[in-house]
Amino acid sequence: MALPPLQANRLLDQVKERIRYLHFSLRTEEAYLYWVRAFVLFHGKRHPRDLGLQEVEAFLSHLANERHVAASTHKQALSALIFMYGKVLGRDLPWLDAIGRPKSSPKLPVVLTAAEVAQVLAALDGRYRLIGQLLYGTGMRLMEGLRLRIKDVDFGHGAIVVRDGKGGKDRTVMLPSSLIDALRQQIGRTRLLWEQDRARKLPGVWLPTALDAKYPRLGQTWGWQWLFPSDTVSVCPRTGVERRHHVIDKSFQRAFKKAVAASQLIKPATPHTLRHSFATHLLQARYDIRTVQELLGHADVSTTMIYTHVLKVGGGGVQSPLDVL
Repeated sequence: MALPPLQANRLLDQVKERIRYLHFSLRTEEAYLYWVRAFVLFHGKRHPRDLGLQEVEAFLSHLANERHVAASTHKQALSALIFMYGKVLGRDLPWLDAIGRPKSSPKLPVVLTAAEVAQVLAALDGRYRLIGQLLYGTGMRLMEGLRLRIKDVDFGHGAIVVRDGKGGKDRTVMLPSSLIDALRQQIGRTRLLWEQDRARKLPGVWLPTALDAKYPRLGQTWGWQWLFPSDTVSVCPRTGVERRHHVIDKSFQRAFKKAVAASQLIKPATPHTLRHSFATHLLQARYDIRTVQELLGHADVSTTMIYTHVLKVGGGGVQSPLDVL
């Protein structure tokens, strides 16, 4: 694909410009900018156009041998450099693609028991509890839950539509019947904030891709409002527009960490542990693995298979010989 000429002059601004043109996520933008900056600083602020294979390998070796980064972090740094050289500097460097990527060893996910999940959820306060219940009750990723909009909750069909999930895919998950009343109350609170914002004539919520340009008032309509809006308005990091965003992930992560500590759990649980627990508990209840795969939004069933290793399901219910002595 032919890319348009860059307008920015500084390297980091060029990386940012190209990322936004290609509609990469804000998280990807932050990560790539971090690694490009780190690469430049590691080599004494020399411009990457003056560096080659030897300098790239030296930087990656530094990450692996001195900073002891995980394999996934190592691969992310390499991806950022490949993007910079290929998409920003426009250099075709076959040796860069040939650089070896570290292999990630499969890790068993942390899974909570049903009782442990209940403990942690009970320790969460207010809307954070509802968010946690929704993550465990549907298997959504944290950002998928926080980015839900009013229109995505379908009470009539008992379903929630997850828009633009990992890989840009949409999928449908169940709407837990035990959360219907709490969700209706949350929607009522959101409605009050929406009415206040309209009275203050604030700009509408952020819209994906070019919808904002095509439908300028769409972000002000009720259906497109965030299900879990922030209590305060803030400046959009990309557009500079002051508007209301959804609850930020770090706020929930901090609340979840406190809840785990209050529950006195030994397991290193994070918000993503709720997703792992959802999948494992469904398999434990003998639901078909293909159904679980679809609910999680996994492209390959082999990804879902990792949860069978947490259970005896993976071994067909094998009993230890010690237990029959």
